Amino acid sequence: MMNADPQELAKFSELAHRWWDPESEFRPLHQINPLRLGWIEQQVPVAGKRVLDVGCGGGILAEAMAQRGAKVLGIDLADKPLKVAQLHALESGVAGVEYREVAAEALAAEQPGSFDVVTCMEMLEHVPDPSSVVRAVSTLVKPGGWAFFSTINRNPKSFLFAIVGAEHILKLLPKGTHEYAKFIRPSELARWCRESGLVMGETKGMEYNPLTRRYWLSGDTSVNYLVACRKPGA
Repeated sequence: MMNADPQELAKFSELAHRWWDPESEFRPLHQINPLRLGWIEQQVPVAGKRVLDVGCGGGILAEAMAQRGAKVLGIDLADKPLKVAQLHALESGVAGVEYREVAAEALAAEQPGSFDVVTCMEMLEHVPDPSSVVRAVSTLVKPGGWAFFSTINRNPKSFLFAIVGAEHILKLLPKGTHEYAKFIRPSELARWCRESGLVMGETKGMEYNPLTRRYWLSGDTSVNYLVACRKPGA
């Protein structure tokens, strides 16, 4: 069984040609990318590291990490965003980034313990079995390496902010981008990480002010949040 929702893949494939337009439906990804990359680099500088970006989509984070000197593999199961990512990397002249259409679980069986850093951002809430992705990420990380996740909490506030606010009122995202039932509480993600052999590190919240259109990191994990983990070892 492929751990992917065909409707989710179709949804992002349909919008693939707009992925690199900073004023498109993907504007939030462009706006938060410097924040999430900066936070990752506070934990581990990516220059010279072998990095995997799981659920890379059109390559916004993957390309940014390559620009910082990482050797990056971006993987996804939606072929159109991957083609967009490949084309943009060619047009931008960015070296050190490659893309593959492969599931995290399949790559984990093929290349266990191969990556210094694995990122999985804004992806877990879009798959049928997110715990399976976490296990695959843990398998893919080298002993002593880092894993980074970001997703959305599940509570009334996150429903109000991430769905009603972001999709229906502010129209930051297309309607139907998220399903509330697929949101993930930090305690659930922490349990999956521990069960997969990862050691929890720093957790950060991400907030947004619709008046200033500004995002920032904080200690408030009630809606969007990021988690850093280490794999014990070398």
